[in-house]
Amino acid sequence: MSHRREFEIAYVGLKPGLHVYNYDITDKFFDAFQQQDFRNCDAHIKLTLEKKSSFMLLKFEVGGSLQVTCDRCNNPLPFDLWDEFNITVKLTEEPELMNEQEEDPDVYYIGKGDSHVDVANWIYEFINLSIPMQKVCAFEKMDGPHCNKTALDVLKKLETGPEGKTEGNPIWKGLEKFKDLE
Repeated sequence: MSHRREFEIAYVGLKPGLHVYNYDITDKFFDAFQQQDFRNCDAHIKLTLEKKSSFMLLKFEVGGSLQVTCDRCNNPLPFDLWDEFNITVKLTEEPELMNEQEEDPDVYYIGKGDSHVDVANWIYEFINLSIPMQKVCAFEKMDGPHCNKTALDVLKKLETGPEGKTEGNPIWKGLEKFKDLE
């Protein structure tokens, strides 16, 4: 992965208190990572770093938009990003050992001798976590401007069967007689 200094924060020279950093993320940012499930990324990250004497609180506010592929009809679908993530960065003598032992994913350790903290991997992770697992149009918009009408027609035909009537599973056929016994 290429080394990008613009995502490194030199925290040693920072005074205790709040510090705000803004990052504009485009598709180019993801070139250093694996292939993504989205494109046309226009994300805005507001990072608020609160420096204390022996630790830092980082709050990532993810906003912006990108384009995903609809899981239902395979058409491009615009998606708005909005999420917040918090990380606590603690200073320690043995950061590798502490990071292995730490069970809380929101706590990260860095060495007391380090002078920078790299936030690129967190930005990558938080943008990906802002995208839902299932990417489909809202139910109300299933016939909206982004849906592929041909794909939706094929799905409806598969649901109802070739002659338009719903096909039941043959293993339940014998249970139909018990349906109206109450």
